[in-house]
Amino acid sequence: MTQMFGNCGCRFSMADLKRSLKRTEPLTTDRAEMAAVSLPKRLLKKRQPRLSLISTDMASKPFSPKEIQRIIQCLSRPAVFLNMTDDWPGKNWSVNHLAHCLEEKPICFRIGKKVEEKGPLFETECSYVKATLAEFLCWTRGNNDSSVGPFTAYPLSEFWAYADYKYLALLLQDKSSMFKDLKWSDFGYPGRDGRESTLWIGTNGANTLCHLDTYGCNLVFQIQGRKRWHLFPPEDAECLYPTRIPYEESSVFSQVNVIRPDLYRFPAFQRARAHVVTLQPGQVLFVPRHWWHYVESVDPITVSVNSWMEMEVDDEARLEEALTKTIICALKTTPSLNNKDNWLNPTEEGISSHDENIRYLNLAVKACLDKRSTHAEKWSESAGQSSAVALKRDSTGRLKTTAIDTAPSYSVPFGPHLIPVTCDADERPKQTVTNLKGTNPHFSSQNSAKPEAIETEKQEEVVQIPGWPKTDGDTYGQISTNDLLDCLLHPDVITLVSQLMLHRQRELDSK
Repeated sequence: MTQMFGNCGCRFSMADLKRSLKRTEPLTTDRAEMAAVSLPKRLLKKRQPRLSLISTDMASKPFSPKEIQRIIQCLSRPAVFLNMTDDWPGKNWSVNHLAHCLEEKPICFRIGKKVEEKGPLFETECSYVKATLAEFLCWTRGNNDSSVGPFTAYPLSEFWAYADYKYLALLLQDKSSMFKDLKWSDFGYPGRDGRESTLWIGTNGANTLCHLDTYGCNLVFQIQGRKRWHLFPPEDAECLYPTRIPYEESSVFSQVNVIRPDLYRFPAFQRARAHVVTLQPGQVLFVPRHWWHYVESVDPITVSVNSWMEMEVDDEARLEEALTKTIICALKTTPSLNNKDNWLNPTEEGISSHDENIRYLNLAVKACLDKRSTHAEKWSESAGQSSAVALKRDSTGRLKTTAIDTAPSYSVPFGPHLIPVTCDADERPKQTVTNLKGTNPHFSSQNSAKPEAIETEKQEEVVQIPGWPKTDGDTYGQISTNDLLDCLLHPDVITLVSQLMLHRQRELDSK
């Protein structure tokens, strides 16, 4: 996900920062121009490579950086690394420690009410306050006086607070020595430290609603307290009812509250394959590309740090995001009774003009074609194939290989230092349509899997579409702009349209 820091006094979005981290190769003129559309000038400077210092006790770690990189390349599901962060100074980043380091620096907290809702609590429905970590700590201790600052209006028994997506390059800009407390180089990313990381501080119940990140993969270091992760494979997208409303670049949200699902509105969720893990302090979770995840804090105070790792396939994801933004801005900025909702996530800085969106879309297409051409040449040289062969990738972003590929197979070394996150389908208590019939009048006792017929003046058997508003005289609910966008911007549709655009552009370029 992305985070705009406007609520905290900063002027650019987390999406911009994340995009700047996805480019490790030098930018061509066209790629630099594409980046300039959305990045502040001071972020366009080429990031200088930094030498990574291998810890003297690296031999005591269960895996070397090279071994972890091979593991990550082969992992197709989430996994937890143990005993990799014992020598990281960042393991001491408790809220008390961070409060001492940050002193009076205000941080933006998202506030949510502790209620059992059938639907997810989107960020557009939350409250926001700016407070110091000292005030936050006083609030978590049960104080309700001036020492808690703006938290006075939110009783701890009724609300949770979450300082999420806090980019450390901004938060610690005057304490840069702390960046070295986080050693992502141990995971095979040379020179990567806290400068490319994001901080999360929350109370019990604080959560990130179910979504997938369109860019890269994710490494999450748990520091204080525990967090429970509910993860779903990319193939379960149809069970999670994707939506881009509210819109946030690089995040596809689910319409389902995965903890308390409304199976009348979202019956396909019964087939979703939840992989659940409770991350403990000192552990690092690997989240593969495009895995859906819902995250909740389960202890009074939690602290974690993550880093999104760039992948070569991110160029294609940027094209899909450019297409998504062009469509959603065009439809949602059109004056309409349908468009009076709060459709833009607070993490987004503003609405781009259609001309800006089209310009970025064209630059994204060109950058993607340029990179594909380079890969096709390399693929042709190594596999003896024509460079015109389309390079296809699987859901994890890896190139699909041919049957003649004789590369030796690799067995991921699961064991005491690497634990796979398994499917929780057999353990998770399932809510079924059968036990919903007592609360929903449209479920028949004879056939609980289908809504009961709704009588009309003509005694016709008609069925109301679950979750859609029904108007008098209509068999089906009215289709809104958001309903249309849920179809047009479905990840599968956007991927298909992007590929059609690239295919057509290649045809034109070949003439």
